[in-house]
Amino acid sequence: MSSVIMPTNGIHETAIIHPSAKIGKDVSVGPYAVIDEDTEIGDGCVIGAHVTIHPYTKIGKNCHFFPGCSIGAVPQDLKFVGEKSYTIIGDGGSFRECCTVHRACGEGNETRIGNNILMMAYTHVAHNCIVGNNVIMSNVATLAGHVIVEDRAVIGGLSAVHQFCKIGRNAMIGGMARVTQDVPPFMICAGDPAFVSGLNSVGLSRAGMPVEERSELKKAFRILYRSGLPLQEAISTMEQELTSSEPMEHLMRFLRNVERGIIRTRRG
Repeated sequence: MSSVIMPTNGIHETAIIHPSAKIGKDVSVGPYAVIDEDTEIGDGCVIGAHVTIHPYTKIGKNCHFFPGCSIGAVPQDLKFVGEKSYTIIGDGGSFRECCTVHRACGEGNETRIGNNILMMAYTHVAHNCIVGNNVIMSNVATLAGHVIVEDRAVIGGLSAVHQFCKIGRNAMIGGMARVTQDVPPFMICAGDPAFVSGLNSVGLSRAGMPVEERSELKKAFRILYRSGLPLQEAISTMEQELTSSEPMEHLMRFLRNVERGIIRTRRG
């Protein structure tokens, strides 16, 4: 049996690369991959077999796309009529087998993914999403359109996030969760429908958050979820009773700007 040898420039002979594509240094492109027009691939990227990079996609440095990924395809939205929109991906991302990312709806709009993301197999990021840095999406996790995911959030396998929801920083969503409202920063939620079960204490400790700040966030959790206060009254109580810190200010800012309401605890 004859073997197929990768050319010295790292581009497999069966790969299809549009002349307008901009390919950085030390990029590897595997068998039958397609890199379409008006795309940009940063230095050190690995484009696996049968990966498709669609038009108007810009990818940073040192990203790895495993076999079968589709990045920057047109959105699954009937409002889309062929307008020029974009997919922007940062540095150091790992996109496992068959994950999909769609470009935005609306002229000039973007679907944007930050640095050092891990998208496991069959995950999906829909049109107009904004995904922060160091986010982990486990197998088959799905974001609907216009979802915002802040830095260091973890989204469990087979979970689904409703359109226009926001997932806060360092939040953790358990597997098979159905998320239809905003998940505040630093919280753990799970279930169908999803409910908040507590503070993501282990995750915050691993992220290096000082004990004092974690302690204040535990107090914030009790005010927000155990006091029975309406959201605005809970925010006012936290402002009056808790020590200010960067994480606390971030939590308060998130809560002041919720539009779909926040995920609550399980009753009973």
